[in-house]
Amino acid sequence: MVREPLTADQIERGRLLGALLRQARGEHTMVGVARRAGISVETLRKIEGGRIPTPAFFTVASIATALGLSLDDLLRRVHTDVPAGAPVPASLAV
Repeated sequence: MVREPLTADQIERGRLLGALLRQARGEHTMVGVARRAGISVETLRKIEGGRIPTPAFFTVASIATALGLSLDDLLRRVHTDVPAGAPVPASLAV
């Protein structure tokens, strides 16, 4: 089966998701967050950098749980196209 190429919107949402997760991680180390999420540091690095624009749901859920984030808030931020440089609201701050 051939996978359809990602659209520009999907790629941008992946970049935004990665930026939001990076901001929410704050001063926590990648190693600590990855360990708590049960993923590799490299996977977290790629997601935060937008190089995995469509990460698996359970991977995102694990990262959100490790950071104490609400998936609802995270989804709302991604779908309202908040610029990646915008401050993280208190509900997403760690």
